[in-house]
Amino acid sequence: MARLAPAAPIPADIRLMNVTALVLGAIGVCALVVVAVLWAAHRPVFAVRAIKIDGDLAHNSVLTIRANAAPKLAGNFFTMDLAAGRRAFESVPWVRQATVKRVWPNRIKVQLEEHKPAALWSNSANADDASDKMVNSFGEVFEANVGDVEDDALPTLRGPDGSSAQMLRMIGRLQPEFAAMEAHIDTLELSGRGSWRLALDTGAEVELGRGSDDEVIARTRSFIATLPEVRARYAQHPLLYADLRHNDGYAVRLKGVSTAVEATKKK
Repeated sequence: MARLAPAAPIPADIRLMNVTALVLGAIGVCALVVVAVLWAAHRPVFAVRAIKIDGDLAHNSVLTIRANAAPKLAGNFFTMDLAAGRRAFESVPWVRQATVKRVWPNRIKVQLEEHKPAALWSNSANADDASDKMVNSFGEVFEANVGDVEDDALPTLRGPDGSSAQMLRMIGRLQPEFAAMEAHIDTLELSGRGSWRLALDTGAEVELGRGSDDEVIARTRSFIATLPEVRARYAQHPLLYADLRHNDGYAVRLKGVSTAVEATKKK
């Protein structure tokens, strides 16, 4: 019985050609699939048909938001850049944060959060420059039409850039203290050197001075606790000015009277 001769090994160049052909074939198939997917993705059937907007909207209507943001949206359901879409909605006045999601097969869902104004804002370097800047409940400065704010009692914060959050925290601590005087803070200022000053709705101005927030609050409490003693002696003279920057007491100016309160009278 004849024996079969062993098959000759395939030359290396032939094997390389076969592998190359397989790789090129696979790349070609993948390219065709990609082209087909891209072609299908750009068909009108995948155009965005609806934009659903949700959120607690106090200063904007859905129609206004859609009219402002929709022209900035590009692409269809598959090709739309969601990050760019988010920026388009967040560029609408009063919108603080937007979340944009795809909803199959042809809708976009947008969840919005509006700014909640807590104070008006003015940069201390441009105190006379009128603007529509405000501080929201997170201490962030934003710009919108102040005329849309229903609360006429919003205080004004005036300080260096980047200090809005600190100032919002401080006025939140100071206002309850001055409520004991039945007074409301109209303006709170922070200088570039860290000195605090405020104006009350009674017309009085108070120099709070420098120091940590706790130190400023402590001086304020001491002043408010002893002020009734001064007012009892000069009941007919409203407070015009107080300076709490003294180490051993504070100075006050009453309408028609000028006096000083020594540390020994403090409690």
